[in-house]
Amino acid sequence: MDDTQTIEALGALAHATRLEAFRRLVAAEPEGIAAGEIARLCKVPQNTMSTHLAVLARAGLVTGERQSRSIVYRADLSHFREMTSYLLQDCCGGRPEICAPLVADLTPCCAPASTKARPA
Repeated sequence: MDDTQTIEALGALAHATRLEAFRRLVAAEPEGIAAGEIARLCKVPQNTMSTHLAVLARAGLVTGERQSRSIVYRADLSHFREMTSYLLQDCCGGRPEICAPLVADLTPCCAPASTKARPA
């Protein structure tokens, strides 16, 4: 990851519809969502959504896979993770106590299925 890639990804997310689409795709991992369904959920025309998805794909934030007559999109979480790590690199200038609250805020809101506590 470098400055150019990070700026491209942040620029792609700097639009309300693209940010909403990306967030919906993250929530739909790992199944993904068909392009037409993303358009419906975001309440935009399909051709407009196609343009937004192309911007996200060029930035490396989503991938699309043709399935029959539609394209199913998925968030590229590894690329997003790289971007986030790049942004946090050297954020504390060697003083981890400065970044500790930020890192704590990045803790996922829900545990992965394999680590969730089982009901007693």
